[in-house]
Amino acid sequence: MLNESLSKSLNDQLNFELYSAHVYLAIAAYCSGESLDGFANFFMVQAEEEKFHAMKIYKFLNDRGQRVTMAGMDTPNNEYSSILDAFEHAYEHEIEVTRRIYHLSDLALNDREHATMQFLKWFVDEQVEEEAMFDSIINKLKRIDKDSNAFFMMDAEFALRSFTPPAL
Repeated sequence: MLNESLSKSLNDQLNFELYSAHVYLAIAAYCSGESLDGFANFFMVQAEEEKFHAMKIYKFLNDRGQRVTMAGMDTPNNEYSSILDAFEHAYEHEIEVTRRIYHLSDLALNDREHATMQFLKWFVDEQVEEEAMFDSIINKLKRIDKDSNAFFMMDAEFALRSFTPPAL
């Protein structure tokens, strides 16, 4: 049985994952407004991944006999100065997600809650991938700077991105 603090923190993370989807949909809308449909697709796919993460936590809490509680969310940023600015914002957001996952992992470790520690390992690994991906894209965007051909090649590449959720 999870203690109340750990259960509440997992619920908070579930809601933060849904907020993350909201953040990425806002960035997708910005990209669409700039007629960059590939970049918009990238962030729509990212939003789907975040919803999957939330449902993974939802299922875990239910499997552990815990009550899931839904919360409201803040309005995400909807304006960016550039695609680079949007990706830098997304990267900072992922760093915050990592910080939160580490905090959850610390709580589970302190409670000697081994099932939760094992469950959270997936999220720790996922965050390594997320941060590396955003860092790589930011570095590429900085390198191509004003090279419109490379920029539009990235847009075309991101138009092909999709998400197939693994089994919960």
